[in-house]
Amino acid sequence: MLKQIKLLSILFSFILLGQISFAQSYNIKVQVEGIKDTSLILGYYFNKQMYVKDTIQVDATGKGTFSGEEPLKGGIYVVYMPDQSYFDLLINEDQDFSVSTKAGDFIPNMKINGSKESENFLHYQRFLLKKQKEAKVIQDQLKNIKKDTQKYNELKDQLKALSKTVENHWKTTIKENKGTFLAAFILSLQDIEVPEFTVPETTQNKDSVLQWKRYEYYKEHYFDNIDLTDDRLLRTPIFTNKVDNFFTKTLFQVPDTLTKEAIKLIEKSKENEEVYRYLVQYLFNMANDSKIMGMDAMVVALGEKYYLSGKATWADSTFLKNLDERVTKMKPNLLGKTAYDMKMVSYTGEHFRLSEISAPITILLFWEPDCGHCKKEVPKIKTEVWDKYNDKGIKVFAVYTQLEKEPWVDFITKNHLEEFINVYDPYLRSDFRNQYDIYSTPIIYILDKDKKIIAKRIGSDQVPGFLDHYFKQL
Repeated sequence: MLKQIKLLSILFSFILLGQISFAQSYNIKVQVEGIKDTSLILGYYFNKQMYVKDTIQVDATGKGTFSGEEPLKGGIYVVYMPDQSYFDLLINEDQDFSVSTKAGDFIPNMKINGSKESENFLHYQRFLLKKQKEAKVIQDQLKNIKKDTQKYNELKDQLKALSKTVENHWKTTIKENKGTFLAAFILSLQDIEVPEFTVPETTQNKDSVLQWKRYEYYKEHYFDNIDLTDDRLLRTPIFTNKVDNFFTKTLFQVPDTLTKEAIKLIEKSKENEEVYRYLVQYLFNMANDSKIMGMDAMVVALGEKYYLSGKATWADSTFLKNLDERVTKMKPNLLGKTAYDMKMVSYTGEHFRLSEISAPITILLFWEPDCGHCKKEVPKIKTEVWDKYNDKGIKVFAVYTQLEKEPWVDFITKNHLEEFINVYDPYLRSDFRNQYDIYSTPIIYILDKDKKIIAKRIGSDQVPGFLDHYFKQL
C-alpha cells in the first residue's frame, strides 16, 4: 500500500511539473518614466506594417504589464506611445521580463531584466545609435567641404572606418549569440559579399561580362543570409523589404524571370509552414497587383502550382472557385500564345477571320461606342496608331462587343474609322469574351505576323512606343 501511495505521489508530481513546464504565457512589465495614466500598445512588424497584439493602461508612475495566456511568437515588437513615439523590443523564448526607460530618450535610458536575448538586442541598438550619431557628424561636415580635397578625403576615410567598425560589430554579435534569434535577425540585415570575378583580357565586351557575372552571383545568393525556415523573421521590419527589393529592383522585370525566381524562393521555404504560406500569398498578390505587362502568366503559374493543386491548404473554397475561373480565362491569352481565332462579320456584311489577316502587326481592339473610355481611346488608335503606321502594313481588327448596329456604325462614321476591319458577333458564336478575358472595354492586344500575342491590355498612348521598339528589332 505504501508503495502505491509513493507511486501515485511521484506520478502526481510528474504531471504537475509537466503542467508547469508546458504552461506558457507572456508577462512583460513596462515602466516609462515621464508618462502616466495613459495607454500603451504592444505591436509587431509584419509585411511592412505594425499589428496590435496587446494594449494596457499604465498608472501614474508609467507602470503597466502586457500579459496573456498564449506565448507571443518570436519577432521584433514595438511598444507604442500615445504621442506616436515608440521603441523596439526583441521578444523570443524568454517572455517574463521587465523593461524600464524614459519618455523621449528610450534606448539610452532603457534597462531590461529577465531576458538575456532582449538585453543583448538593446546593446546592439545602443551601439548602432551611437555610430549613427558619429556618422551624422561626419556627413554634416562633408556637406560644407569641397570634393577631392585632403579634408574631404579624410572624412570619407573616417566614414569607411566607421562602416567597417559596424560591420565587425555585427560579425562579433552574430558569433557571440550563435543559434539565437538575435543572431538570425542581425545576419538577415547583411547584404551578401560578391567575390571579385576575372575574365580573360581578350574577352569581348569584358566589362559587360563581368557585370553579368556579378549580377548572376548576387541573384543566386541574395537570400543566403536569410533563414527561410525561420518564421520569426516574418515579424521584423526587414523580411518583406528584402523580398520586395529582390523582385522589384534586383531582378529584370520580365514575367518569366520573376515567375521562375518566385517558385524557387517558395520551394526553399517549404520546411516552415508559416513562411511558405506567407511567400505564396505575398508573391501571388504581387503578381496579381502588378502593372507589368504579362504578369498574368505569373498569376496563372503560381495559382496552378500552389492554390489549384491543393497545396495552399489555407485557401477557402470560394477563393479557389473564383481563381479557377480567372485562370481559365487568362490562360488562352498569355503573352506568346497564338491568338484565338475568330470569324466575324463587318457592318457592311463581309466576313473576316482573324487568322487570315495578313499583316506584320495586327492591333486587336475590343470596344463599344457607349463606353466613356472608348470614346477617348478609340479615336486615338486612328490618329496616333493607324495614321502613323499604316504604311508599314499594320491592320486594326476592331471588335464591337455589343449587338446594336446603329450606334456602332454612327461612331465609325463620325470618327473616320472605316479603314479598320470593323467586325462584330451578332450570333454570339465566337466566345471572344472568354477567350480574350473581356470584362471591360477598351482592351487592346497586339499580334505579330503569326498572330502570336506580343503585347496586351495596354493603353492607346503606349502603342506607338511599343511599335517603334518592335519595328527597330526587325
